[in-house]
Amino acid sequence: GPLSQRPLMEVRLGELHAWISTCSFSAQGLLGAAQRAWGSYCAKYIHVKQGGPAGISMLLAGYCLLSYGWNYQHFSKASYFRNS
Repeated sequence: GPLSQRPLMEVRLGELHAWISTCSFSAQGLLGAAQRAWGSYCAKYIHVKQGGPAGISMLLAGYCLLSYGWNYQHFSKASYFRNS
């Protein structure tokens, strides 16, 4: 199919620049990309007939890393993390 219709994993390295130039970086385009990514994630890991804990575990691990990143400055200033 056309280059703009291909998913990222099907784009060759030489075509990557042309593929990125076809992407829409407007608010509506980014929202659509986020919705497609979430739908793909749910289809692969959440809405399966015989799934394991992988999908929920990845969400939990991602939340933990994101939360730590948001609070890193607070953690680094806390006295219980300093070597005394």
